[in-house]
Amino acid sequence: MKKVNIAIIGATGMVGRTFLKILEEKNFPIENLYLFASKKSAGNTIKFKEKNYIVEELNENSFDKKIDIALFSAGGEISKKYAPIAKQKGIIVVDNSSAWRMDENVPLIVPEVNPEEVKKHKGIIANPNCSTIQAVVPLKALHDKFKIKRIVYSTYQAVSGSGVKGIADLKEGIKGNKNTFYPHPIAYNCLPHIDIFMDNGYTKEEMKMINETKKILNDYNIKITATTVRVPVLYGHSESINVEFENEFEIEEIFNILKNTQGVIVIDNPKENKYPLALDVEGKDEVYVGRIRRDFSVDNGINIWVVADNIRKGAATNTVQIAELLLKYNLI
Repeated sequence: MKKVNIAIIGATGMVGRTFLKILEEKNFPIENLYLFASKKSAGNTIKFKEKNYIVEELNENSFDKKIDIALFSAGGEISKKYAPIAKQKGIIVVDNSSAWRMDENVPLIVPEVNPEEVKKHKGIIANPNCSTIQAVVPLKALHDKFKIKRIVYSTYQAVSGSGVKGIADLKEGIKGNKNTFYPHPIAYNCLPHIDIFMDNGYTKEEMKMINETKKILNDYNIKITATTVRVPVLYGHSESINVEFENEFEIEEIFNILKNTQGVIVIDNPKENKYPLALDVEGKDEVYVGRIRRDFSVDNGINIWVVADNIRKGAATNTVQIAELLLKYNLI
């Protein structure tokens, strides 16, 4: 397989380090690896495949090197500034921030859902929001068969979705210390507030899920609403998803479709108390689905419970899978 030159922007962050872990696990064909981060992190050493790499400070000249793919996870402002610079140098950017997701010229990719969209890239490819990624993997297969009319998202999102500051708030809160990051204590609590509030009363996270789902499924007629909640869990986002279809179905069909969907693992045995749990999905790349049942309050509705590791499938794994698509389709 062709070897490529990879750059990681935000290499010392939680997702950046997970990029490296997954690239190593997958034995991704890397010729040269370049690690970039802020001035504060420059000079740090990171080990990858038994070799030590020095982290460089990101600047306008960082992309003068021969780089094929740049994996970004350093925040939206960094992506807005540096992704176009990388693109101008002929580098393909796969960006994990929200900076480019809703740009009509930028594909928004979940490889199990819309892999062919990667062929339309113009130098930048967006990785969706973590909570959106795990939702659309099972929803796409159901949408193809029964046509989704409406979705109600209710999420229970881990503190790692906020990075190291969120994790610190939970751990310190459990010790009885005051929170310094969230507006309220997260220990022993649930916060119906992820990201900033918008003028319409929704949070930015909720609007991300609504808008990104429509773009990824390529159907802007689906009616979607969302409530996103931060919960005192370290890793693994959980979601209650209520779906209303246009077409009739048998519940056995739903089970069969989900069991045969790439990237989905069904755990659903109420008699034995078996259903997906955040504790069980940590470190996994699949999306776990359970509590599958008919919604008797509408004609063609179901409820499902969807859980995934938000740092892996919700961020780093999906990004690396997009890079794999670039190789698969000979786009480099």
